[in-house]
Amino acid sequence: MEIPQGTSPEELKARKKIIADYYAQWCTEHPDKKVWNKSLNAYIYVKYQSLNETKGQASVSYDSTKAVLRLTEILEKAVVAKIKPAKKNDKNQKAYDQMVFMYYNGIRLLVGHQTSKDEFVQYCITANKEKK
Repeated sequence: MEIPQGTSPEELKARKKIIADYYAQWCTEHPDKKVWNKSLNAYIYVKYQSLNETKGQASVSYDSTKAVLRLTEILEKAVVAKIKPAKKNDKNQKAYDQMVFMYYNGIRLLVGHQTSKDEFVQYCITANKEKK
């Protein structure tokens, strides 16, 4: 699969489509939509917001789009770096009490803890956000 590397609106749109198509395929292959993460000692669930937030954030760069294509590996192997309270003024984070910052090979995985179901939900994946 060829991932556009530029910054034009057409290339951004193409990367969004690649991410959406990949999530659709991933959900078909993983009908329970969850992966066990050893560092978190819990399942990380993939939900509609996972696609929505990641599509918006990761499509901005080629490297982040490429990172999304390693979804299962990242969900399994990312390591917890820090836990912060969710942003109360961010409508996308209102369902979460905590945001868990996890990293794997230079890729940042942001996971929200959903108190209503006591679940960890994949919130966003982006590349090159790891603090060295």
